Formats: sequence, structure tokens, C-alpha cells
Amino acid sequence: MKSTHARRATLLFGCVLLSGCLSDPSKLTSSAPDKPWGPGGGNGSFAVHGSINDTLATTSTGPEIQVKSGKVYTLSELIDLGQRSHPSTRVAWEQARQAAAAVGIAEGTFLPMISANVIAGYQDVVTPLPTLLGGTDYVSTKASGVTPNIALQWLLFDFGERQALLNAAQQTAVAANISFNGTHQALIHNITRAYYLYGVARQKSEIAEHSLGNSHKILAAAQGRYSSGIGTSIEVAQAKQLVAQSRFRLVQARDGLDDAYQGLTGAVGLAPNVQIKVASSTGRRLPGTRGEPTDKVVQQALSRRPDVLASYAALKASEANERAAAAAFLPKVYLGAVAAANRGRVQAGNLPGAGLQSTTSGVMLGVTVPIFDGQIRKNRQRQAASATRAAAAVHRQTKDAAVREILLASNSVRSALASYEAASELRRASVVTYNAAFEAYQNGLGTLTDVTAADSSLLDAREAQADAHAASLLAASSLAFMLGNMTSSSAPEDALR
Repeated sequence: MKSTHARRATLLFGCVLLSGCLSDPSKLTSSAPDKPWGPGGGNGSFAVHGSINDTLATTSTGPEIQVKSGKVYTLSELIDLGQRSHPSTRVAWEQARQAAAAVGIAEGTFLPMISANVIAGYQDVVTPLPTLLGGTDYVSTKASGVTPNIALQWLLFDFGERQALLNAAQQTAVAANISFNGTHQALIHNITRAYYLYGVARQKSEIAEHSLGNSHKILAAAQGRYSSGIGTSIEVAQAKQLVAQSRFRLVQARDGLDDAYQGLTGAVGLAPNVQIKVASSTGRRLPGTRGEPTDKVVQQALSRRPDVLASYAALKASEANERAAAAAFLPKVYLGAVAAANRGRVQAGNLPGAGLQSTTSGVMLGVTVPIFDGQIRKNRQRQAASATRAAAAVHRQTKDAAVREILLASNSVRSALASYEAASELRRASVVTYNAAFEAYQNGLGTLTDVTAADSSLLDAREAQADAHAASLLAASSLAFMLGNMTSSSAPEDALR
């Protein structure tokens, strides 16, 4: 009996020791939805194997902030707030955790399965026996017992099938973690874009208010000329029409501002009824003019972009699954062990019952060789090979699309900066023209038509400059995103350095 207990204790102790060899799934991904993941950052973490540089820049997050009434939020604070509140980061984080748990499942297949079992039973057998007087007597034999046992099953060798499945799970987890980082980058880009769109909408609203002020000045000048006898009632009516048009533009600008505000709060992940104050983007400096991205810059960008890295990890996972499908055709070596104790009682008729006690232990080694399974393994192998070819095509397509996006974004930056310079020059010229036309009209040397045309041109020039400024910032942020540099709340011009 003591030897039986010793064997059981040995099995349990071995199980505990083997469990210590497993990775902690919580350490295979980020510790929180607003924290980035980095390869090699914790115990049990792993990296993408291959020729692509898998070094990932991480997202910098500041201290936790709450929406405060009266506080004016900068772009970096909006990004920090979005990383904590937007549901997309939570979804991506949970998906990465699920992939990490799959790694733990794959690792568990290398260890034995130990189970505790209890079998209890009762049996009553009635046997007819002839008597000396020629009759029949019946003897009841009753048996009962309980058999507890501990069983072990262990797959010792399978020609690399489990290792291939583990590699596939690891690469899938890497892809999920990279996608999680990519979700943060996309969130930063979306918030930055919404912030600049809101900024230009607010600037247009201010321009419309300024234009309405100019219209009132023109109306006052027309009324003054009419009172002096040098103007006409038609001029006054035209000036009033100009005021009405300016007021209509202001209403439209404010509607656009409200829409842009909802777009910004939605990008941050705030509820539609939340009210926050946002810092102006009018004074943000623009990036310098950049030339065509060199091959080195493009290759560095490909080594940072989450979509390229994730597609590469997916390709490696497919290749590992293909190796596992091939290993399924080979033999497997198993080890089995059992330690059991039997306690029972047997009673026949009216005779005294007898108690039974016994122990059983054994170790078995077996080999299984698959012969025929209706081509299940063969079709799985074909399926895995097809998945690998598809993953390779997706990876190549992702890289080509990334290069194209980088080149287009670079062209957009150059074009937007050139447009801003032209719009700035147009605004300066329009200011001079308007001032001259208004002064001439006040002095009786010009017409209301000239002033109205100059005012309309000045409004268009100011809006064009505001649009060009925002377009330059948007193009810079898009280029930083395409280069894989948008990993923090810094300005786009800083991310391009």
C-alpha cells in the first residue's frame, strides 16, 4: 500500500514539475489595451523568424487622464485619451490574448495527460442449484467494489508534428500582437486626421465670422455714401445682400464645425454627448519639403509597418501548419501508465462475506502507425499547402501596396506644401486688393462691385490657405503612418524625421 501511495505521489509531483515548463500566456502579449507589445519584452515572448527586421517601435502613452470640463485638450492628450477609451484597442488586445492562449494549448500537448478516475460497481448473480430432493434452490452471489486509479498518457515522439503546430501558434500570436500595435497606430492616425479636419473647420468658421464683419463694414460705407448723396439705394441693397450671403456662409461653416467635432470625438472613442474643448491647430508648423523616398527609407518602412510584419508572420504560421500536416503521416510513440487500488466485497448465499483488496500498477509503451483514414490527412496536407501559397501571395501583395502607398503619400506631401505656398501668396495679394478697393470706395473713387469682388476673393483666399495648411498636415500624418512612424502622439512633422 505504501508503494502505491509513493507511485501516486511521484506522478503528481512530476505533473507539477512539468507544468512549470509552460509559458504564461499573459506574458506573451501586452499587459493592457493601451500598452504596446514588443518582441522580447517578457518571459516566454518570441519573435518573427526570417529575413524581415521585426523591430517594432512602441507607442508612448502618458498618465491616465479623464475628460475634464473646461480643459483644453491638445492633440497628444486626445491621442492618450483615445488609446484608453476607444473600443478598437480593447478588441485587438483580446484577440492577441486569445492567440497567446492558443500558444499555451500547443505547449500543453508536449506534456503528459494525467487523470484521476474512480470506478464503482455492484453485481448480484442468482444461480439455480438442484437440491437432493429433486427440487431447485437459488443461490445469490453479491459483489461490490470501488477502484480508484491514476492514469497517465504521454505522446513521446511524433516526428515534429506538435513542434510545427506550436510554431504555427507562436507565429499567429506574433501576428496578433503586431496587429494590436497596428491598431494603435491606426487609432493615432485617425485621431490626428480628425483633429486637423476639426481645426480647419473651426478656422473656416472664424474666417466666415471675419467675412461677415467685413460685409457689415461695406454696408456701413454704402449707407454713409447714400446719406451723403453720392451713393445709391441700389448700392445699399447690394451691400445688404452681401451681409446676408456672409451670414449664410457662417451658418454653413458652423454646421461643418459641428460635424467635424462629432468626427473628432468619434475618432477618440468618446460618447456623442461628451463636450470637450480642443486646442487650435492653426499655428502648427508644417514639415519641410521632402524628396522621393529612397530604397533604404522604403525598406526601413517595410520593416516597421504592422501590416507587412503581420502578413509575414501569417506566412510563417502557414508554413508551420504545412509541416505539421506532413508529419501526420508518420508513426507516433506513446507512453501509458496506471496506478490503481481495488477494494471490494463478495458474498455468496448465506455464507459470510469476504473482503477483497488489491493494487495494480503498470507502464506501457506503444507505437501507432496510420495506414488508412479516407485521405483525411492527404486533404489536410493539400489544404495547408494551398494556405501557404495564399499567404505568400498576400504577403507579396501587402508589400507592393505598402510601397505604393508610401510613394503616393510622399507625392501628396510635396503637392500640399506647394499648394500652401501658393495659397499664402494668394491671400497676401487678396488682402492688399481688398484694402485698396474698400479705401477707394470709401473715398468715392471705386465702386461697390469692386469691393464685393475683392471681399469674395479674400474669403476664398483665406479658405484656400486654411485648406492647404490642413491638407499639408494631413498629408504629413498620412506619410508618417505609411512609413510606420506614427507610433506616438508627436506631431506628424516630428514623425517624418
